[in-house]
Amino acid sequence: MSGHVSPKSTYYGIFGALMVLTVLTIAAAFTPLGAFNFPVAIGIAILKATLVILFFMHLRYDRLFHSVVFVAAILAACLFVGFTLMDSNQYQQTNIWNPDAPPPAPIGPRPTSG
Repeated sequence: MSGHVSPKSTYYGIFGALMVLTVLTIAAAFTPLGAFNFPVAIGIAILKATLVILFFMHLRYDRLFHSVVFVAAILAACLFVGFTLMDSNQYQQTNIWNPDAPPPAPIGPRPTSG
């Protein structure tokens, strides 16, 4: 398989799209969207990452196998982060949220109930 050379116009177009999406990200950060702030920001970030992956990493012109491997790696990373986040709720009580009124230090073994 020979290498793929994209025309400069493609790169200029992707650069323009990334700049527009960056401005859109900044505008969304300063717009009160309530509960939709995070999904909008993540959606824009995913779109920008997809453009970079497809065109600058040339995954669009590569074999399907490489795309499958790349997506599988992303899903594996999401799986590991997801398991970590599921376990982090157990440790929320040990975080000191108010430095002026810290919780009392535990004495003895950690309680098993309650």
